[in-house]
Amino acid sequence: MTAAASVAQHFSSALSSRLIALRRDIHQNPELAFHESETAARLVAALRELGVDDVRVVAKTGVIARVPGRNRSAPVVAVRGDIDALPIQEATGLPFASQVPGVMHACGHDVHATWAVAAAALLLAHPAAGDVLVVLQPAEETGKGALSILETGALDNVAAIFGGHADRRFAVGQVVADDGPLAASADMFDIEFIGGGAHGARPHEARDPIVALASVVTALQTIVARRLNPATPGVVSVGSIHAGTAPNVIPERAQLSGTVRAVDASSRELMLNEVKRISEAVASGLGVEARVTLDLGTPPIVNPPDATAWARTAASTILGAENVVPLGFLNMAGEDFAHYMERVPGCFLRIGAREPNGPVIPAHAPKFYAAEESIFVGAAVLAECARVASQALSVSG
Repeated sequence: MTAAASVAQHFSSALSSRLIALRRDIHQNPELAFHESETAARLVAALRELGVDDVRVVAKTGVIARVPGRNRSAPVVAVRGDIDALPIQEATGLPFASQVPGVMHACGHDVHATWAVAAAALLLAHPAAGDVLVVLQPAEETGKGALSILETGALDNVAAIFGGHADRRFAVGQVVADDGPLAASADMFDIEFIGGGAHGARPHEARDPIVALASVVTALQTIVARRLNPATPGVVSVGSIHAGTAPNVIPERAQLSGTVRAVDASSRELMLNEVKRISEAVASGLGVEARVTLDLGTPPIVNPPDATAWARTAASTILGAENVVPLGFLNMAGEDFAHYMERVPGCFLRIGAREPNGPVIPAHAPKFYAAEESIFVGAAVLAECARVASQALSVSG
């Protein structure tokens, strides 16, 4: 019997059917960040049907459920599932494909939401030492959802938090629980170049913002190549450029935007500072003003050793140590779970979502979907993470 099949047999057929129906309903009716009102209503109803009494809506469209532990005075632990969709037209061909044009669950949040509900069911049946908060978070894709939950104060007394992401690079039944960097910071920059316009035939009469922009695009590539320690990963990418209205007109303004990714605080600060310094200096040298706007996004996720050890113990208990596998690469994408981990110890997992012999499909793609069997694995592992951490915190406290 595979690890995934071993996990699934612990769910009754009635509960399994209810969870699959919930996932399919959410998948068919996706909602974008901070508009997940119907999704939240479905999740509240699902939790109450399971017998969770303490369920409330927070942060506009978020849901928090409190599952009682054996000792109500013991430290509180949280597990999180995100619930928002993406503005992508679905092309999976699934029988339960999105019914909303241009919106789909292309990142597995339909499954994340469902396995969080399923974890609540498991924790009701076999409670942790202390209470567990099941956090169903909106707006992960905008990087604002975790902050909105934290601002409510709902997690102020939480001692540890766990979350996971469905990943089709790994088979159902495999889990990644690595300590150290697991996701990068995700910051954005916007640079407006202000020069002087002129006829394209008389460039000497202009202060050309397009030439300045082109020079800055090239110069920004030296940040990682020449300013960052070669042993430290980093990314500086320009993603959009806008300038001009006609081929024979030098415009007065040009604009570019891009992203900076880092895996630690010091390299993040260095690269952001260099974006500003280089842009202003290069533009000034060409007689153009550069106005740089930095938009700080999610910080990096760096899994700490203690919480990661709890997660590895939990995953090994549920799946066997052989199915706790390394990530095998450095992920430079962002994840707003990092905001929780700036305040609360925790661990973020990658949870296999590829069915046997299925293809590897990247997230944020029109054909992405997570295998339904991953619902049960994610639920069982996250519930066990809560139990292991709760017990360890109770003993140490």
